Amino acid sequence: MRSVPAWIAVAAALGAAFVLLPLVAMVSRVDWAEFGPLVTSRSSVAALWLSLRTSVAATLICVVLGVPMAVVLARTEFWGQKVLRSLVLLPLVLPPVVGGIALLYTFGRRGLLGQTLDAFGVTIAFSTTAVVLAQTFVALPFLVLSLEGALRTVGTRYEAVAATLGARPTTVLRRVTLPIVLPALVSGAVLSFARALGEFGATLTFAGSLQGVTRTLPLEIYLQRETDPDAAVALSLVLVVLAVVVVALAHQAGQSSGPATRRRGP
Repeated sequence: MRSVPAWIAVAAALGAAFVLLPLVAMVSRVDWAEFGPLVTSRSSVAALWLSLRTSVAATLICVVLGVPMAVVLARTEFWGQKVLRSLVLLPLVLPPVVGGIALLYTFGRRGLLGQTLDAFGVTIAFSTTAVVLAQTFVALPFLVLSLEGALRTVGTRYEAVAATLGARPTTVLRRVTLPIVLPALVSGAVLSFARALGEFGATLTFAGSLQGVTRTLPLEIYLQRETDPDAAVALSLVLVVLAVVVVALAHQAGQSSGPATRRRGP
């Protein structure tokens, strides 16, 4: 282990304690005797299953939309690019409830697009689809940010070589660009899934809280906090465990991308 200044070690220990102590305090409040029944109740299982399904769907949408966005931002230059990048990353700093309001005025029955959709009998707000859209809105910047950074780091050397050999742009993207940054793509997708899994404010504002339809695990925890604190703590522990697994996977993917970037970079 490399030596570091003592004050750095002390500050690091304080930071670790600040993060870990609340988790330890929460675990100490878990009623282990009733843990099983609390997390396997009908409402808890429905909320967990809904969260997993919608988070997977939101992650897939993030990949489908985020990869092209990251490639455009990293590989092209055009007027207003910096402004566009700022707007794309805006959900990272916006309060989630603001995002929910924006989505409501876009896809709600009286929203910008919602009025047209409603005329065709399509209702999005306060449905499971609304949950997926809310999660996608807040999670998409994580994938774009991770992938754009990786694309800029690896450079364009191999892409240029493939292009000079006659490969079409789509072939270059599929056979050269994406394989090079695949670990970063996986890491970004995992982080997007984690953000979608923990989404609360935008979901509550745009989708509401209907059991089995829009009530995700964070919403279930919030409601149980008032009526059954023991259930809220038990479900919180489940969410923490899921988050730890997801973060570990993202960290592993990030470690894999480091060596790959160093080998393949110009």
